[in-house]
Amino acid sequence: MLLSGLLTSACGASAPTQPAWPEAADKWFERAQKSFSAGDVDDAHDAIENALRATPNREEARILAAKIALAELEFDRVVQLLKGIDTSDARSLRGRAFWYSLKLDDAADELELLLSDPEVRDPWAKEIAALARRGTGRTPFEFSGGLLAVTEMPRVGGTSFLVPVELNGEQALAMIATGSGEAVVDASQGAEAGFISLRFAERLEVRDVPAIARDLSSISREVNAPVKLLIGMNLLRHLHATVDFVGSQFVVRSFEPTPPPVATAVRLNYLKGGGMLLLAGVGRESGAAPLALMVDTSQSFPIALDDAGWKKTGVPSSQLLPLSGSKTLKHAVLPVFKLGAFELPGVPGVQGAPLGELEKGLGVDVDGILGTGLLANFRITLADRARTMWLEPLPVLGPETPATSTQGAGEIPAEAGSGSEPGASSQVPNGG
Repeated sequence: MLLSGLLTSACGASAPTQPAWPEAADKWFERAQKSFSAGDVDDAHDAIENALRATPNREEARILAAKIALAELEFDRVVQLLKGIDTSDARSLRGRAFWYSLKLDDAADELELLLSDPEVRDPWAKEIAALARRGTGRTPFEFSGGLLAVTEMPRVGGTSFLVPVELNGEQALAMIATGSGEAVVDASQGAEAGFISLRFAERLEVRDVPAIARDLSSISREVNAPVKLLIGMNLLRHLHATVDFVGSQFVVRSFEPTPPPVATAVRLNYLKGGGMLLLAGVGRESGAAPLALMVDTSQSFPIALDDAGWKKTGVPSSQLLPLSGSKTLKHAVLPVFKLGAFELPGVPGVQGAPLGELEKGLGVDVDGILGTGLLANFRITLADRARTMWLEPLPVLGPETPATSTQGAGEIPAEAGSGSEPGASSQVPNGG
């Protein structure tokens, strides 16, 4: 009996049980998981902070809090939360935080440690680790020249946001692609990953811009113009930009813009630090679940929703009709779509967007994608390191413009939904 007791005691000492979560902390953690999975980053932030107050050292709570902080672009907070945690998840998050906060050597160190794990297969980390190592001694996104540059946006490719730039001393056409975490140069024209120089309107230069390489030939075919560069979010956040498609102007600044006199503010988050995410409302009833939408300006439709997203809109499935020219897509009109303070009636949307791989890569159950068919109806300014998107209503203009104004917000014409199919630009790296 004594020997049995000693053995039992020894076994118990070698395998201590994990203390149970306090009940309230467990509930806060579950709420944070649920909200983050649904794309509601603000609620997830509040919930995980409550969980951390009760259990500040719980590893899974700190990792979830770091994911949320990365989505909020709070890079120092990510590193602080993960101090002492050396799992693959932690290294991936820290590597992204270092990369997007321009600590290139730290990013390279962290991502190389991540890739040394034989169970990790992360193409983004491999590419960025090599790029970060090549950036030693550089100062990314260094401005010179004027304080502000205004570039005329050409009207080709439907509502695509296209911008003439000087790329490494040569004239080129760029596309604003908020679905891409990184700047992307065209590998089909021989470009390689590296650090590039951009000049806008011969006035303002941005040097040492990190860029990855992809074949952009399919995008060029879609817009019927030679696109040699994608302006992804890591670059766009530093440009303090305004996009005015109707006015054909792209404004770049070396300083933080002031709020427009008449505008609505839309909160933005970034999944994995790269993919732009916002919440939009549907219907006029209070308490209706919002739509979690990725913003991808390489797509020309107004809005594409998956089945769960259409269910939130309250549009009966019988109203979803086959989209002309497509074997898989259907379309309908959303009765009310709320973006910031604006209520947009009659927004056309499509069903059948292939979101599965996107959701798997980002770890969030998004409801759909917002494209330029809707966003082209506003003057858009990114502020606070692109945490906020100011949307200005456009005046009533002629029929040659992409939209006219209703309640200061803009009606979306029915033909705006007839652009390229959702997911057609699959080579655009969404959020890394």
